[in-house]
Amino acid sequence: MKKDVTNVMVQEHKLILRMVSLVERNSDLTEQGLFSDWQFFLDAVDFIRHYADRFHHAKEEDTLFTALVANGMPEKSSPVAAMHMAHDQGRAFVRGMEEAATRALAGETGQEAEIIRNARGYAALLRDHIDKEDNILYPLAERTLPEHVRPAMLKAYGEAEASVPSDFTHRYRRMVERYESRETGARP
Repeated sequence: MKKDVTNVMVQEHKLILRMVSLVERNSDLTEQGLFSDWQFFLDAVDFIRHYADRFHHAKEEDTLFTALVANGMPEKSSPVAAMHMAHDQGRAFVRGMEEAATRALAGETGQEAEIIRNARGYAALLRDHIDKEDNILYPLAERTLPEHVRPAMLKAYGEAEASVPSDFTHRYRRMVERYESRETGARP
């Protein structure tokens, strides 16, 4: 029986999608004039940069995608190339959201449209990206990656998890839960 090398990614996607839902909800509320907690958007940037990108995407890029390419998937014009491109597009949206939210938090008015544009762009991109990974790329990886490469992949995932503080995932899960528990539409 083959060792599953994508389940950990699918599980991480669940927490990422919870943050994406918060970004969407708070973008809608911002547009309606009911939300002005700019710190939320900066906390979302922190979550995205550290949990989604440096932790989760790094595992994909450094381990899963590398294994796929090493085992026959083309590096260019392939699902791997498309996933790299989506990661880069997501990073651009996150920079834009951070810059506008930082200006808003500093008291600069008129940043709402830029926050919303970047937040919604990121959320839409990530929903589509995760859907493609969970339903196309990961099943393909499970079908095609040979058994002999899987233990090293799982070891690399474990090393990535060991390289962050022991409360890393719990801290980001608590952040998501804290924002989820806030009353919808409540002003900070």
